[in-house]
Amino acid sequence: MPMRFGKYTLLRKLAKGGMAELFLAIQRSVAGFEKLIVIKRILPEMNQDRAFIEMLLHEARIAATLSHPNIVQIFDVGEVNGVYFIAMEHVHGEDLRSMVRQMKRRNVLEFPMEHALAITLGMCAGLSYAHERRELDGTALNIVHRDISPQNVVVTFSGDVKIVDFGIAKSDNKTGESTKSGKLKGKVPYMSPEQARGEHVDWRSDIFSTGVMLFELTTGKRLFKSASEYETLKMICEEEYPRPSRVRPGYPQELERIVMKALLKDREERYQSAREMQSDLEAFIRNERIAVSNIALHEFMQSLFEEKLAAQKEALLQGKQLADIIEMNRAAETTMEFEGAMSRLAAANLATDSQRLASQSMPAAAHTVTNFSPAPRTNVGMFVALTLIGILGVGGLSGVLIWKKQHTTTASSPAPMPAAMSQGALEVVTDPPGAAIWVNGDLRKEVTPSSVPLPIGSNIDVKVTMDGFEQQKTTIVLTDARPRDSVQFTLRKGSVVIDVAVKPDDAHATMTLDGRPFNMMIDGVASGIEHKVVVTAPGYLEQTFVFLGEPMEKKHLDVVLAKAMVFPSGKGGKDPVAVSSAPVIPFAAPPERPAPTPQGSGKLNVGASGGWCNVTVDGVPRGATPVAGLEISSGSHRVTCTPEGGKPQSAQVTVPIDGTARYKFTL
Repeated sequence: MPMRFGKYTLLRKLAKGGMAELFLAIQRSVAGFEKLIVIKRILPEMNQDRAFIEMLLHEARIAATLSHPNIVQIFDVGEVNGVYFIAMEHVHGEDLRSMVRQMKRRNVLEFPMEHALAITLGMCAGLSYAHERRELDGTALNIVHRDISPQNVVVTFSGDVKIVDFGIAKSDNKTGESTKSGKLKGKVPYMSPEQARGEHVDWRSDIFSTGVMLFELTTGKRLFKSASEYETLKMICEEEYPRPSRVRPGYPQELERIVMKALLKDREERYQSAREMQSDLEAFIRNERIAVSNIALHEFMQSLFEEKLAAQKEALLQGKQLADIIEMNRAAETTMEFEGAMSRLAAANLATDSQRLASQSMPAAAHTVTNFSPAPRTNVGMFVALTLIGILGVGGLSGVLIWKKQHTTTASSPAPMPAAMSQGALEVVTDPPGAAIWVNGDLRKEVTPSSVPLPIGSNIDVKVTMDGFEQQKTTIVLTDARPRDSVQFTLRKGSVVIDVAVKPDDAHATMTLDGRPFNMMIDGVASGIEHKVVVTAPGYLEQTFVFLGEPMEKKHLDVVLAKAMVFPSGKGGKDPVAVSSAPVIPFAAPPERPAPTPQGSGKLNVGASGGWCNVTVDGVPRGATPVAGLEISSGSHRVTCTPEGGKPQSAQVTVPIDGTARYKFTL
């Protein structure tokens, strides 16, 4: 990087998850227009998952309808070479979780009350706008965020508050993934009781989550934190919540009333709108004369992240300089291609009837094209070329068209225009057909057999993949002498064998591999590609295992199912709702019974020498290296480093209680 991506230039990667990756990008247009944006790009391996693509487009459809200062704006949605993406507002700031961590590093012991209130006011304003959003005909959209949490609230360095990530937002009027009983969406410590029980949620669930965050920001203590997700869910659904004054002596009585009203278990007694909660907070601020200010929040952020801001500024400057070079080279290449095409056009037409052309008066602009020769790639040459293109755009092109009309009326057979040799084509054939085609790591929308347009004169990596078969790849170069070529692959059956044993025997378990059902054993699984096995059974917790098989490898998995915990719905006459949890852990062959999780937590730093890689910890994506200050439970964890186009490496790393574990991979 930087690299071109459609009409955008990607500057650097910000993060990578299990299904999509985020890039800081720059958008350019006419008259020197430049704008920093964020590109959310679906991972190539997910591009064939239509359900996920629909979810991505659903996110865009919902978020694109929202235009509010406290909500991140969506600018564009589309695809480049078959890869779907969303272009969104670049928010230069930090989420609340990062802010709290930075405060600990700087020994700031408590979150300033005025900033906590300013952030909550911004959240309420953004949520009330989203909750009340309607169609053009007045029909309510009934949008619910469903994941209001510290990671999804960003404070900019200018002191603004932004709600991000409507990726699991729900709208009754939009096509999206329905919330099924037992499928929890969102972060457990910030769920409302109805969300934790798997019931239907509405806008009041977001209000409860806002109340949890207000409690934590103003007391400095977590409200729902336990040793396991089950215990946390039980706290939310069954236990009485502590009052803020019990946690922090001297807590303002009126603010406590606001917090506790937002946290009422019965949503009918809770705040009925975010706007109502915002109104009460504003009245409290006025009565207590608290100096809530975006300017003060801006100054707090500037002082808290002073060193990081300086580093980001330098990195952004370097990235923009490289992007400028890419743009200049692209403009120069476009100019050279245009010059060559126009020169060949003029030469070919002149050669058809030079005597007749000599006796006719040709427009001056057409003479300019005739005498045009490719300029060397210097600043002066580029300026002249761009200037001539501007002239041609208004005069030269019209002159060529006038001359063309005169010529075609008198000539018996017009000369054909030769095609510019800047692009060729590659015919990709597989036996059997129907394989996906990858070009330089990007998934194409075509499947074999297909003709794929490719540039001439560059090394092109071509790969084909198909479920149940081993991937095949090669490198080709198209030339002016051979602009069209073909390549044929004979696909071999996949070589990995999966064998699963489930306890208890009478659990009536069902298994899927990458969404396809199988019975205890499946062979012919492609190696070198990440696969996912999901084991489900009635009355038991769903379990998910992610693995990357090697050629001719046999993987065995012993699965011990755990009973699902059941919470009463709290409504008379309704059946209990089973709450499912799906831990993502690395595939082992065969795995041992996990040891009891030690109490306490520590931090993990992961680096790489000789390049960078994407890091997963116990199967959960944690972003690209370097990963620093990752808060994680103490004990042994499996850390995997996956470089782009390289072989994954894994290591067992032990995290000490209240300490920091460090591990570096050598690529």
